[in-house]
Amino acid sequence: MHRYIFRRLLLLIPVMMGVTFIIFTMMYFTPGDPARIMLGETAPEADVIRLREELGLDDPFLIQFGRYVKNAVIHQDIGRSYTSNRPVVGEITTRFPATLKLAALGVLVSVAIGIPTGIISATKQYSIFDNVAMVLALIGVSMPNFWQGLMTMLVFSVYLGWFPSSGFSTPMHWVLPAVTIGTASCAIVTRMTRSSMLEVIRQDYIRTARAKGQVESKIINQHALKNALIPVITVVGLQFGYLLGGAILTETIFAIPGVGRLMVEAVLRRDLPIVMGGVLFIAVTFSIVNLCVDILYAFVDPRIKSQYK
Repeated sequence: MHRYIFRRLLLLIPVMMGVTFIIFTMMYFTPGDPARIMLGETAPEADVIRLREELGLDDPFLIQFGRYVKNAVIHQDIGRSYTSNRPVVGEITTRFPATLKLAALGVLVSVAIGIPTGIISATKQYSIFDNVAMVLALIGVSMPNFWQGLMTMLVFSVYLGWFPSSGFSTPMHWVLPAVTIGTASCAIVTRMTRSSMLEVIRQDYIRTARAKGQVESKIINQHALKNALIPVITVVGLQFGYLLGGAILTETIFAIPGVGRLMVEAVLRRDLPIVMGGVLFIAVTFSIVNLCVDILYAFVDPRIKSQYK
C-alpha cells in the first residue's frame, strides 16, 4: 500500500509539469499587457517598459517558463500577484477554504440524495418512483449551473426571502450555492447508483440470499450495496474534484470569495501568477482526491486490498 501511494505521488510530477506548460502557454499568448494593466492606460510608456523589464515579461517564452518552474521547485515560490503584489500562495490559501467548503457541501447534497434515490429506483425498477427519479436526474444533468443559480436566487431570495442571495458566512448562506452546485452531481450519482445496483441485484449470490429467507433490507444494505459502491465511489470522487475546479460560475453568481472567483478576476486582469497558481492548486487537489478514492477502494472491497499487498 505504501509503495502504491508513493508511486502515485511520483506520477504527480509529470502531471504538474504538463498542466503548468499548457496554462503558461495559454496565458503567454493571450492578448494584453500585464504591465499596462497594472499601471493603467494613462501611465507613461517609459514606466510601462521599465515594469516589463522588472517582471521579465520581455524575455523569450522558454526563459520565462524555465524561470517559473525553477522558482516553484527550488524556492517553492509561484510568484506574486501583479495587482496586489501579495504572494500567490497567500492569495489562494485565504480563498481555498470557501471553495473546499462549497465543493464538500455540493458532494454532500449529491450523496445524501443520489445514493438513496438510486437504491430505491433499482429495487423498484420501472415503477412510478423510478420513472420520476430518472426524469428528474435527466433534468438535473441538463440544467446549466448559472441558470439554476439565478432562478434559485430569484425564487428563494427575492420572492420568498428564505435565504440570503449572496455571501458564504453562515449556514443559511450555504443552502442555495450547495444545491446549485450539487444538482448535476446528484443526478449523476443517482444514475450510477441505479445502474450499479441493477447489475449487482441480478447476481446469483443475491438470489441465493433471498432463497435462504434473508430479510430484503439486509440483502440490499449488506450484500448488494457494498458490492455496488466501487463505481459510485469513483463517480463521487471525480465529482468532488470537478466541483473544486467547476465552482467558478457558482462562486461568481453568489459572490463567494473562493478560488474560482479569484481566478476569474485574475483572467480579466491578466494576472498570470494568480491564474497559474490557482490551476496548479486545483490540479494537485484533484490528484490527491483521486488517490484517496483509490485507497478507499481497499476498505470497501478486500479483494482490492489484497492486490495492493
